Parts: sequence; structure tokens; C-alpha cells
Amino acid sequence: MVFVASIYGGAAIRFYDPVGDFYLLPTDLPLQAFSFALVMLGVMAAVGLYSADLPDGAMGMMVRLVIAFLVGLGVMTLIFYLLPNLYLGRGAFGLSWFIAFGAVICLRLAFFRWTRLGIFERRILVLGTGTRAVNVDLLARRTHFGTNLNIVGFLPLLATQHHVQPSRILSEEASLLAAVRKHVVTEIIIAVRERRGGGLPMQELLECKLTGVKVTELSSFYERERGQLRIDSMNASWLVFGDGFRQDTIREIVKRAFDVVASLMLLLMTLPFTIVTALLILMEDGAPIFYRQQRVGQGGRPFDILKFRSMKKDAEKDGKPRWASAQDDRTTRVGRVIRKLRIDELPQIFNVLRGEMSFVGPRPERPFFVSELAKEIPYYNARHSIKPGITGWAQVRYPYGASLEDAIEKLQYDLYYVKNHTLFLDIMILFETVQVVLWGKGAR
Repeated sequence: MVFVASIYGGAAIRFYDPVGDFYLLPTDLPLQAFSFALVMLGVMAAVGLYSADLPDGAMGMMVRLVIAFLVGLGVMTLIFYLLPNLYLGRGAFGLSWFIAFGAVICLRLAFFRWTRLGIFERRILVLGTGTRAVNVDLLARRTHFGTNLNIVGFLPLLATQHHVQPSRILSEEASLLAAVRKHVVTEIIIAVRERRGGGLPMQELLECKLTGVKVTELSSFYERERGQLRIDSMNASWLVFGDGFRQDTIREIVKRAFDVVASLMLLLMTLPFTIVTALLILMEDGAPIFYRQQRVGQGGRPFDILKFRSMKKDAEKDGKPRWASAQDDRTTRVGRVIRKLRIDELPQIFNVLRGEMSFVGPRPERPFFVSELAKEIPYYNARHSIKPGITGWAQVRYPYGASLEDAIEKLQYDLYYVKNHTLFLDIMILFETVQVVLWGKGAR
């Protein structure tokens, strides 16, 4: 709304006729306004301005805003050159650009101010005082812009040992509803492991829900707040009876069409980088340019993934697969650069066009690691219910994995994607992938 309004505002100022007291606004102004809005939203998403956390605080936000608006200015200039019908005029667009920049800054500062005043605050009561309750508290304590979780306290349920601070355990009230009203609670989080034999006060929870208080399972809480499905808080019944994990023909057709269009566009856009990379690999370490490696795809079926070779020819001369690590001594000089910029992944476009991979999905692993991880991690094979991807939710949310613990963490993001994947989520992951490449997050 701000971006659309800024175009109208800039045009109104520029084309106002003080003598005739009327406006001579361009007829294509709606199209120009929405084009500007789409470009700016895309650029801002790509530089991380819609991420849940901004690691550099207010200063980091300002730097990214400046970068986003400068890039947006360049993109719009290119669009005006390629599509003259959208040309607004330097004066009108310049005014619109400054209006939008000032309005976005004011809007964000106001939002953060309102957040600190608690206007968007959710007051949460946690049922349970065990390790699961502690994890909820740790999540709520993560400090970043826009945080709005306020844990008002914890209520013990059949707990013989408390893991939260005693001062944060609420005194017993006549009923759960009385505690909710006393502490002005807006949401209850169920953080208890044992629920059989009357472990949960179901009647009291129903009373709270009927008064407008939200009651949330711990798994659903993590899904909403962290964008992942926590393995230690899930159970099979929640996966089976809950929403998501839908696989249907229409969804597959839409995803396949998106894969083909996105892959062809990326292939054309990156052709110069592809040619230069191939020549540099030949100059440094000779042929082969590409590296083929067997990976596990949809349904557990193996396929050969195609990548630019970033490691020396004898990287695994002992025949034993190894995790890639930071400062891996097996990589070549060119390999270190193309891995940092994710250029080594570009040949996988051909895997997508062949239908072996999707543009967005869980990263495919090698059969050796899959067999080992499936023994250690519950629900691991669920990630193979859809096609693997060049980029994915786990890749933009978590750095490169090189251990069992990393594999578990990434699986929790992969399960979220398998459960919730849509065309909209795919597009947002692509924007975040651009951010990952620009800021060099998680590359090895």
C-alpha cells in the first residue's frame, strides 16, 4: 500500500497544474504503481528485510533498506528502458522514490516502537514445568525485532521435578480459567509429555477456548514460531491427523510448471557465469568440469546429481564418503569461490528439467548418509515423499550441515516444507535464497 500510494503521491505532486487546478495523471499509473510495489517487495525480501530476525539490529535494518532502495532504483530504471510504456518520468519517479523511502522508514520505526510498548504482545501461559516448557521459554527469550511473546508463567501438571525457575511457576488458582483471567492470558501452550490417564485438564482447556483463549500444541507452536517441526515434540498421531502433508495432482502440476519456468529463466540469466566457471575449472584443475554423484530422490529412488566440480579429482580416493566441512582442504581455489556463491549448484538445473529434482525442496543426500541418518533420526524418510530441490527451506533457514545434530536440525525444517509447501512458499524461498547468496550465509 505504501509503495502504490507513493507512486500516486509523486505523480500528483509532479503533474499538478496550479493554474488550471487539476491533475494530468498518466493513464498507465495503476500499472506503474503495482510494478514498483512488486519490484520493491521482491528486492526487500531478497536482502532479508522480511526475515524474522535482523542480526545487526536497527543499524542493520537501515543498511539493508538503503541497499534495497538503491537496487530497486536500478531495477526500475531497467524496466523503464525495456518497457517504455511503464515509463513514469524522472521527476515523478524521483519524488515517488523519496516518498516511499521515507514512508517505509517511518512505518518500520513505528512498528518497532509499538512492539516495544507491547501493543502486539501475546501473553502466554505454559502448561508444564519440564524440559519442554524450558524450550518454550528459551524460544520466547530470543531477542530480535518484532518479538511479541510474553511468557506470563508456568503451571505444573503431574510434574515431580521442575526445570523452570521456581519464581516463574504460578500459584494454583481455583481453576485454569481463573489463572487465565488473572494474568490476562491470550494463549495456552501445552508443553507436557505424558497425557494419558487424565494428564491434561481437558474440560478446563475447553472452557478457556470457549472464552477466546487460543490453545496450542507444542508441535504447532514450534511450527508457527520457528518454521520447523520439532522431532522431540512430535508424535505420529499429530502427523497423521493434523493439517498438511497434502499431495495431489493439481499441486504437482503447478509445481512442475513453476520448476520448468524458473529453471529456464535461471539458465538464461546465469549463462555467462556458467561459461566463465567452466573455463576457470579447466584452467586450474583440468577436466572434468562437472561432477556426478548419486543422490536419493523422491520415493527413495537414486539419481545422479550434476554439479560444477569444486573439489580436487582425488577428494574421496579412499572411497569413503565424508561430510563437507568449513575450510575443506579438498576444495580447489575456484571451488571455494563457486561454493561460497552457490554457483556450483547451477548445473542441477538440468536435473530439474529432467524431472529428477524440483527447483525448491529438501536437499538430496547421498545413499550412504541416508541409510545412516534414517537409523538415527525418526521420520527421516518423510523428506523423500517429494522431489528434492536445488534450494529449500532448510537451506535458507539453517547453515550448512556437517554432523548428525545438524542433520536433525535441517530435517525439522524439511518436514515443515513437506507439510506446508505451496507455490507462495516456493517463491518466498527463492527470494530468501537470493539473500543467502548476497550475504554469504551458510556456504562452505
